[in-house]
Amino acid sequence: MSTVGNALKIGELRNRILFTLGAVLVFRLGCQIPTPGVDPAELAKFFAAQSNSVLGFFNLFSGGALSKFSVFALGIAPYINSSIIMQLLVYVIPSLEHLAKEEGEEGRKKINQYTRYGTVIIGALQALGLSYWLENASGQMGGRLVYSHGWGFRLTAVVTLTAGTSFIMWLGEQMTAKGIGNGISLLITAGIVAGLPSAIAHSWVTFHIGDGDPGGILQMLAIMAIVIVTVGAVVAIQDGVRKIPVQHAKRVVGRKVYGGANTHIPLKVNQAGVIPVIFASSVLMFPTLILTWYSNVMGKGSGEDWVTGLIGMLRWGEPLNPKEMADNLKKYGGFVPGIRAGRKTAEYIDRILNRITLCGAIFLAAISVLPQLLYKYMNVPFYFGGTALLIVVGVVLDTVRQMESHMVTRHYQGFMRRG
Repeated sequence: MSTVGNALKIGELRNRILFTLGAVLVFRLGCQIPTPGVDPAELAKFFAAQSNSVLGFFNLFSGGALSKFSVFALGIAPYINSSIIMQLLVYVIPSLEHLAKEEGEEGRKKINQYTRYGTVIIGALQALGLSYWLENASGQMGGRLVYSHGWGFRLTAVVTLTAGTSFIMWLGEQMTAKGIGNGISLLITAGIVAGLPSAIAHSWVTFHIGDGDPGGILQMLAIMAIVIVTVGAVVAIQDGVRKIPVQHAKRVVGRKVYGGANTHIPLKVNQAGVIPVIFASSVLMFPTLILTWYSNVMGKGSGEDWVTGLIGMLRWGEPLNPKEMADNLKKYGGFVPGIRAGRKTAEYIDRILNRITLCGAIFLAAISVLPQLLYKYMNVPFYFGGTALLIVVGVVLDTVRQMESHMVTRHYQGFMRRG
């Protein structure tokens, strides 16, 4: 809070913060505009019954836009998927690798443009799939969710949702350029935090806090303690690093001596962030979809217990390159004390990476299953933990660091002017 207070005293930083808040407000307003052809009231009832399923998970990341089937129902997910695909393709396609490593800023701009094209394509496909799914769900419920079926509704949904995703992508880029922090991450965080007031109100009713129920009050206090401890653990792991000491040999160039400084290589405990959790969720969902299709569409599964068993086990809610780093150290005259340069340094860094990655993976697994444990054993009526918590904590920490960086730059400029 002190950082935010000091940031508001600086004109340029205050304008950036206000621009960011304005963009978030536009995003939240768009989440309330329903797509033509759907019944918002019936959709709200349908998603309320699915709050603790995978639909509730996706609705959380869309900031409640999916439950309203609003123009922003897809959220920023198509952009994230397109970005991940492009990052993987950079290491597979030589021409993209050349753009990323050799072309510099121009190459990165081209890759970003390809990412935007991919976002539109993925968004259109996801919108088409959502429209089909909503029609089927509407048919099962007696035609209440969608007013009319057919290609008219599907094309309307595809155009509306794809345009909404493209606008969110543009808005996030503007926030990054003219605001404070990473715009895409802030929009995801805004969507997650937007569900906090309703979660608190739901908990108040579920645990009978207003009636003064002692058991409910104790349960709520226990949940609050778990929340505080978990957030503290996430902050510690997100900021946790393993520092490898590095010494640079002295070099004499003319009459000047360069190098000789002692530095370190910071290896983060959780280097991949939330990407492993997202990929694991996708990998677990894919066989479930295939088995469900095999069971329902093909007319199988009624007498095949193994299909039903597999679906139950997989259902939602059931329980840096070390060689390149070593070469760069050797190239610039750096070495790890006590370790021979070259292959031995690469092996040393690889061994440390394996150990801290194991710790980070165990932590991610624990955070991922926390929501299901809280719901099953403590009857917590809201989603807490997992990817959502990692994103919120990571984005808040990164935004605060950027504010502090701007303030430090501002102070340096002030010192120079006074000098």
